[in-house]
Amino acid sequence: MRIWCKEWHKGKMLRDCVIENFENDTRTHKIMGGLEEACRKFDLAVPIWLDSNISEFKKSSKTRFRSDSFIEEIPFDYLELQVIEEDY
Repeated sequence: MRIWCKEWHKGKMLRDCVIENFENDTRTHKIMGGLEEACRKFDLAVPIWLDSNISEFKKSSKTRFRSDSFIEEIPFDYLELQVIEEDY
C-alpha cells in the first residue's frame, strides 16, 4: 500500500510525503501506521478521525484533516491523506 500525505494552505501544497507499507497487515493498520509515520515526518500530532473523515475515506480512500481534528493549532488549512496504491 502507498499513502500520499499532503499539507495544504491557501490552495497550495506546502509539503508532501509518500508512505509505503507492503507488510502482511490489515488495511486499517496500514492506513493508521501511514498517518502516524507522515505526522512524525511533518512533526505533527496525529489527528483524530472524526465521523466526517471516516465517511469521506470510505467513499474515496481520501480524507482531509482540518483544524478540528488536531489538538494543537496547525499552520496550514488541512492535512490530506490519500491511498494511491492498494495491495491485492
